[in-house]
Amino acid sequence: LTRDFHLVETAYPRIENWSIDDFAHALKDLLDSLEIESAHIVGESMGGMIGQIMAIHFPERLRSLTSIMSSTGNPLLPPPSPEVLEILYTPFPPDHDGYVESFVRAFKILSGPAMPLNETLARKWAEQTYKRGLNPAGVARQFAAIMAAGDRTEKLKSISVPTLVIHGEADPLLPVECGLATAAAIPGSRLKIIPGMGHALPEAVWPQIVAEITRHAI
Repeated sequence: LTRDFHLVETAYPRIENWSIDDFAHALKDLLDSLEIESAHIVGESMGGMIGQIMAIHFPERLRSLTSIMSSTGNPLLPPPSPEVLEILYTPFPPDHDGYVESFVRAFKILSGPAMPLNETLARKWAEQTYKRGLNPAGVARQFAAIMAAGDRTEKLKSISVPTLVIHGEADPLLPVECGLATAAAIPGSRLKIIPGMGHALPEAVWPQIVAEITRHAI
């Protein structure tokens, strides 16, 4: 979801500075427009945060929530690694070759050392992203929305939707403590820590994650 939210921003030009709550309301509006009464919501990273807000404010629209490699927003949780912070604060080059190389390097770092990156697939994603169009301002607004969201821990305690929390043991962006805190805050949630997984979804973990979500969403 988060990769395409600049398209959602275009549909809501009245909102100059987006918040996580704005994204959640936009997702509810999308369900309304598609005439979907309720759905299984799966969110990765920022998408997990948006899913959490959906479950807090619109629980009747969720059949289940799966929050992947996300967090509670508690500022006392461990920060990203220095290598990841460098990625966050260094804009990707606007030229094709520079963008693709930076994209692949970023995914290598986010994937962590235990699960090697499929560079062929990463380059394909980079090519598709570049061809679709870059929106540095949109990325900056998303980052600002995350930073301004605040601590959701107390609000997460009100979630009654069946919740699955999936997190990588080796996540360098949102360390595993962020997943542990998320699961601890949501009553009755189920936690799945995947050994060696970083802040990415390499092919090696696809069967496991699909199985976990399928089991949860039935």
